[in-house]
Amino acid sequence: MALAELILWPGTKVCEHYGIDPDSDAGLIRWMVNTLVYLVIMLAFVWIVVV
Repeated sequence: MALAELILWPGTKVCEHYGIDPDSDAGLIRWMVNTLVYLVIMLAFVWIVVV
């Protein structure tokens, strides 16, 4: 498994769950899901480090 596939895994699984091809134009949905997932992870990390 390539690093890019590992990074895109959450969005790919959500797209597969809803029957959307993650490599088509709906890749924007995969991008949005990945952005939200990694935003929450990074904000939690920053919050833990700062506090």
